[in-house]
Parts: sequence; structure tokens; C-alpha cells
Amino acid sequence: MSHEDHDKISLHNLHPNPGATKEKKRLGRGRGSGKGKTSGKGVKGQKARPGHHGARLAFEGGQMPMPRRIPKRGFTNMNRVEAFPINVSLLETVFEAGATVDIDVLRAKGIIPKKVDTIKILGEGELTKKLTIKAHRASATAKDKVEKAGGSIEILAA
Repeated sequence: MSHEDHDKISLHNLHPNPGATKEKKRLGRGRGSGKGKTSGKGVKGQKARPGHHGARLAFEGGQMPMPRRIPKRGFTNMNRVEAFPINVSLLETVFEAGATVDIDVLRAKGIIPKKVDTIKILGEGELTKKLTIKAHRASATAKDKVEKAGGSIEILAA
């Protein structure tokens, strides 16, 4: 066996670095082990208990817990559809004049994430190029700017 063969890593000569593995502490194995009886947990008390030291989630030792102290107001509409915002200034920099902008093109260019289903065009910035835009929503200023530049916005059904 040559020196080169000896240095190659293979299954029979794999081992962890020195000090990387430690022996597991064997608790509760008699007085002579040094970790018998209470197994290093002292005597009674909250931290001697099994699991999460005997305290349930959000338990603050009898003090009124945070979730109950904080006032609760309003509600969250489960049916709300969050639209992904896109400003006309971004469209100005990314697209050529005469281009058609829709959700698939925006996804292909990496402007919107894969999971986005609804987009809204907003009017921040300037638009000089004529673009045909297909979006689910658009602000009044965005519509105004696109039409002034000679383009059009088609509102898609969400």
C-alpha cells in the first residue's frame, strides 16, 4: 500500500476530530457515579421538574402573562388578499418602450416572487415609455401616468 493510498478518505478510516465527541452523562446510576439520586438537579423546585421545568408556555411565575396583559383590539380579515406593489419608476427602468407587462413577465425577470398571485401598480416615480400593463389593481396616479405616456392598463379579475 503506497503513501498516496493511505491519505485517501474512505469509510474504514473516517473519524471525528479530536475533542469533537463527548461521552454522554449517565444520570441516575447510583451514588457512586456522582450523578445519582437527584441526577444533578438539586432538591425539588421548579428546575428539578421534568420537561420544561414544570412551567407551561408563557408562564411567568404567577405574574399576569404578557399575552393576557396586552390589550386586544380589532380583528384580522382572513380573506384579505395582499397585493404585491410595483411602482411605475421600476417599470420605466426594466422594460423597453412598447413592451407588454404582465405577472408572468415580471416573474420571469425576477421582479416578483414565485408565490405572488396579485399585483398592484403604484404611481411612484416617472414613466416616459409606452407600456401595455396587465395587473389586478392600479392606483389612480399610476393609471394617469401610464395613459399620459401613451400606454394602457388592463385590470385583471383577481
